[in-house]
Amino acid sequence: MTSTPSPAVRVRAVTTVVSVDGPLLRFADPAHPLAALRRGDGIVGIGEVWRGEFRGASRFADAALAWRAIAAAADVVDPVHRAGSGLVAFGSFAFADASASSSVLVVPETIVGRRDGVAWVTRASVVGDGADAATSGGAAAGAGHKGAELPPATEIGERPRATLAAATLSRDDFVATVGRAVERIRAGDVEKVVIARDATASIPADADRRAIVTELAEAYPDTLAFAVDGLIGASPETLVSVHAREASARVLAGSTARGADAAEDAAAATRLATSQKDLDEHEFAVQSVLRALRPHVTAVTASEAPFTLKLPNLWHLATDVELELAEDSSGLDLVAALHPTAAVAGSPTDAALALIAELEPFDRGRYAGPVGWIDQDGDGEWVIALRCARIDDDGMLVAHAGAGIVIDSDPVAELAETRMKFRPIADALR
Repeated sequence: MTSTPSPAVRVRAVTTVVSVDGPLLRFADPAHPLAALRRGDGIVGIGEVWRGEFRGASRFADAALAWRAIAAAADVVDPVHRAGSGLVAFGSFAFADASASSSVLVVPETIVGRRDGVAWVTRASVVGDGADAATSGGAAAGAGHKGAELPPATEIGERPRATLAAATLSRDDFVATVGRAVERIRAGDVEKVVIARDATASIPADADRRAIVTELAEAYPDTLAFAVDGLIGASPETLVSVHAREASARVLAGSTARGADAAEDAAAATRLATSQKDLDEHEFAVQSVLRALRPHVTAVTASEAPFTLKLPNLWHLATDVELELAEDSSGLDLVAALHPTAAVAGSPTDAALALIAELEPFDRGRYAGPVGWIDQDGDGEWVIALRCARIDDDGMLVAHAGAGIVIDSDPVAELAETRMKFRPIADALR
């Protein structure tokens, strides 16, 4: 199903400066949080005035078209002019064209934001004849503005405790699957393929999901901690960030565990920076990003060599890319062009996707898909949905972790890499 807004649907969004102390997540819905946070700043959403759902190979183009229509018809009052103020939609997209999971854009009724010491509230409502048709997901349209009042804040509850357990692929199954992937690489079918495995847990249906987001945000402050339509995580990999027609992206590919002490940690970083296997994997990812972006930008630059990025549980090879957007491009257009990167699919892309569909016995859903937000100008921040889990209304939690497989990959070592990548979610549940 694809939701396309009627031209009569008009959203009015009014942003007002307010004073906000403490965690922004206190304002979010405990059962259905909407959030995009980094080091305590960012935005949280409450309620829903418009929702679009999109499926299939055209999901990005359909979403971009729908958002252009919403933004063009919108009445926006925004004296704040910060990233995340004004009219904003949260979004999350399925990894695969054939996924059974819907991709979504959600305009909240209320957004509480804070950035660079300035806090604001945005109230949104659908006005005019389109108010009754504002949502395709069943949520009611906004009842009208409440001025600059902050929504009610509630204390964040206790973290739910659970243990991740292997699901569709056991550890032995994953090792065998990686072995088959290496055989296909040696046969020349692909140069690189990312193979994931899944894990599940169960939390109480009435658990405060904000507590998991809080734990991830505090443990991984340099990532974007997100919650969108049941998908919760903390991603280190920015797909693209757009502000005032300028964009940046960070490519991560190649990783290793942190050392037990300072000496071991430095040695681990050095090994990663000089590992030909990891450098090759990283170069595949960088070239994939550059090829995808060139039709949508007027200029693109990237560092000549990757740097090592330190996270609490591992080191990554990273490359930053800077861009100037073409006049007719928006953040969603770049998202569509970039997804899927070699870091989450492989290279060549089409062959890698076909091999993933053949070897992985599950639907990735929105894992490894883009997640983030977009405003009325097409600006926004999008990351790849990694270190994340989907939590259903009944409390069933499904997480995924993947490893980039190249010709000299060791299946047992790749299993260990997935264990590292499960750690953020596993630790948040302990």
